[in-house]
Amino acid sequence: MTTIGIIGAGEVGRHLALAAVRSGYSVVIANSRAPETLTPLIDVLGPTAQAATAWHAAKAGDFVIIAVPLKLANDMPTDALAGKIVLDTNNYMPWRDGRFSMVDRGEKTEHELRQEQLPLSRVAKAFTHIQALRLFDSARPTGTPGRHALSVSSDYPDAVALVTKLYDEFGFDTVDNSPLSESWRSGPGTPAWHAHPHQTKEQLAGNLARAKRILDR
Repeated sequence: MTTIGIIGAGEVGRHLALAAVRSGYSVVIANSRAPETLTPLIDVLGPTAQAATAWHAAKAGDFVIIAVPLKLANDMPTDALAGKIVLDTNNYMPWRDGRFSMVDRGEKTEHELRQEQLPLSRVAKAFTHIQALRLFDSARPTGTPGRHALSVSSDYPDAVALVTKLYDEFGFDTVDNSPLSESWRSGPGTPAWHAHPHQTKEQLAGNLARAKRILDR
């Protein structure tokens, strides 16, 4: 059984953990406090889930989901994530995160910064433009006409392939919006972000193409 390490047990991390368990994965999940504080969540997720520290969740995962905001001073367990595909669900929110001048100026995306912080990992932006609850409301079987689509961005083809497989298992089609330097196209304020919650593959591809970058210089 493939194990997914999840760092972050807020709304996004919890719903991704539930979707993973329902899709046949085992899960090791961590929060910013202590594993024992996640006992109620583990009771819901069932016997294929366990709580751990962030380091142990990263080490245990065949691949890892980071479901917490980026910090300019890296707070992720870089050594435990080395050699692994890392799915970054973060969206840059200045009101929450503070200002990242290099992102505001368009020099880098927040996901390129995550990749720089994890130089021995293969980062992919994933699950960033869907509300957590819609992971279940919008999911449909493979081949369903007009299926909801999500985007992925990465500098690594194997990371894109893994996310595409995971999306399909969770009930979604995929639009590849690589590399990470293009990941801003699905960020807050873009057409893909503001569109009707249910975007087909064709609609999402069009919304990504229509995005215009607004820079703060």
